[in-house]
Amino acid sequence: MPPKCKFTREEIVNAALDLTREEGIEALTARALGAKLGSSAKPIFTVFENMEEVLSEVRKAAKALYADYIKTGLSQDIAFKGVGTQYILFSIKEPKLFQLLFMAEQPQRPPVKSILPVIDENYPQILASVQSGYGLEEADAERLYRHLWIYTHGIAALCATNMCSFTAEEINGMMTEVFLGLLKEVKGGRTE
Repeated sequence: MPPKCKFTREEIVNAALDLTREEGIEALTARALGAKLGSSAKPIFTVFENMEEVLSEVRKAAKALYADYIKTGLSQDIAFKGVGTQYILFSIKEPKLFQLLFMAEQPQRPPVKSILPVIDENYPQILASVQSGYGLEEADAERLYRHLWIYTHGIAALCATNMCSFTAEEINGMMTEVFLGLLKEVKGGRTE
């Protein structure tokens, strides 16, 4: 008869997520997770095969939390701007999870044109908000999204690593300036 589980799968994942939020993914070890649960590491392995499986669940939980931020952004009047603001807000409120999802080394170096669908499962909804919000063809919407993501990611990375801080007004102003310039360029100088 297999040993009785001391903790549920959800309890273990929540503790692992909390540990990652506090100390970063590199701190997520079986021993540290057991200590976080107030136990040894042994009960973890009555529910999970190995720590890679725990890490996979932590990534899923972090992605779900991030998706909530994006959903909030998409529901705003100016959806694309809302998404950018929420991306930065996620980096400020959840810096270790932001680093896990968006600042981890990739197994391969994809070209910049294809990075967004690789790293962000919300890509189709965000791209659709750009197309519908600004009357752009898909290629132009992708170009605008990609350029603004590079800029927004820079701000978010600075925030997530405590390199510097920005006020909400500064973020809003910077994103608006860059967005308007990019939109004008993408539309070929047309300002409609």
